[in-house]
Amino acid sequence: MRAAAGAVAVTGIGMVTAAGHTAKQTWVEVTSATAPSSVRRPDTLRDLPCDFMYTVEGLDLDAHLGATARLTSRFAQLAVIAAREAVADAGLDPHTWDGARVAVVVGTAHGGLDYYDEQQAVLTARGARRVAPKVAPLSVNSNAAGSVCQDLGARGPSLAVSTACASGTDAIGTALGWLRAGRCDIAVAGGAESLRSRLVYASTCQMRALSTRVDDPAAACRPFDVDRDGFVTGEGAGLLVLENEEHARARGAAVRARLAGYGSSNDAYSPVAPDEKGTGVESALRTALADAGLAPRDVGHVNAHGTSTVLNDLVESAALYRVFGDRPLVTSTKAMTGHTLGAAGGIEAALTALALEEQLIPPTVNLDVQDPGVPMEVVAGAARPARLECAASSSLGFGGHNAVLVLTRA
Repeated sequence: MRAAAGAVAVTGIGMVTAAGHTAKQTWVEVTSATAPSSVRRPDTLRDLPCDFMYTVEGLDLDAHLGATARLTSRFAQLAVIAAREAVADAGLDPHTWDGARVAVVVGTAHGGLDYYDEQQAVLTARGARRVAPKVAPLSVNSNAAGSVCQDLGARGPSLAVSTACASGTDAIGTALGWLRAGRCDIAVAGGAESLRSRLVYASTCQMRALSTRVDDPAAACRPFDVDRDGFVTGEGAGLLVLENEEHARARGAAVRARLAGYGSSNDAYSPVAPDEKGTGVESALRTALADAGLAPRDVGHVNAHGTSTVLNDLVESAALYRVFGDRPLVTSTKAMTGHTLGAAGGIEAALTALALEEQLIPPTVNLDVQDPGVPMEVVAGAARPARLECAASSSLGFGGHNAVLVLTRA
C-alpha cells in the first residue's frame, strides 16, 4: 500500500458521546461489548411511540464552559467541549497559535432546533414579549462552528455543513480540501448534534424510521441484525484536529492517523430512503479510494453507517460488498452511541482513527443473528484485534447524501 500524496495528519481527537465524556472513555466503552447504559426517556418525548434516545449523562456544563454555556445551544456546547479536547490532545495552545491559519468546520443535521422548539412554546403560551432574544443565533446550524471559533480564537475559514446524517463526514472532507489547497495549516472538523424535538420525533415515528422496541430500549439499536426495526437517536460530538504534514512535522506533533481520501455523492432518488441499488454510496466509496490513491484491497476495516433500519443496512452492505468483496471487517458503533445524526460522521471518523491506532475493531453490539441479506463479515460479540493499515468510514443521510472518508495508519 503506497502513501497518498494528499494525506493530512490527524493529530487530535475529541469526543463527547452517550458512551463517554472524552475520546478515551468513549473508546473504552465502545470496545467493551457491554450493553449500552445511556438510553433514556427525556420528558420532551413522553408518550410518543418512540420515546427513548441515547443521552450524554452527568456532564457538568458550567464546570466545562462557565458563562459560555449560556451563549450556546446544547449541540454547540458539546462541540466546544469536544474541540477543546481535540486541540489539547494535539498538543496545541490556542493562546499561541496563529488563529488566522486555523479553520473550523462543524457538521450538524438539526442544529439548535431544540431551543427553537422551546421558544416557540413560550411564544404560543406567553406571547412575543416573553421570547428570548437569542433564538436566531442559538438555533442556527452555524452556532457550533461559530462557538468553537470564538472559544479557540480560530479566525480562519469557518463553515457549518448540513447534509443530514452525512454532515460530520462532509465537514471533515471539506477541511481536507482546505488543507490541501493551503487555505489553513490546522483544521478542527467534525460534527455535533443534540435533538430532542417532539415535533421531529413524532414525524420520524410516523415515517417508521425509529425503533419502537419500547420494552427493551437498550437492545433497540441492532445494526445488521435480522430483527432490527429502526434507529435510535443519540446526542454527541466528535471533532478531529487535522494538519498539513509539514506543519505537524515542524512542531513535532504526534500523528494519530492520516486522513487520505474523501468522496461524496447523491442518490438523486428520494428525500428519505436510500436508492435500493446503492449506486450513490458505491460512487462515494470509489471516489474516496481514488482520492486517497488506494485500491479496495488496501482497506481492512469499514466503520459503516449501519443505522439499524431495514433498508439502510441492506443497501449499504451490498454497496460495500461490490466495492470491497468480503475482505474488510465491518462494524457499526451506533448501538453504543445511538445514531447521532449530523455528529455521526465525526464520531465514527474518530473511532476509525482509534481502530487504526489501537489495531482493534469495535464490535457491533446487539447483533445476535446477522441478516442473511448482509454479505459482509460484521464483527460482533467482542472487539477483534486486526492488522490494519487502512480503514474507511461511511455515512448516508436523508436527501440521498453519501460521504466516505479513507484513513491510514500513522
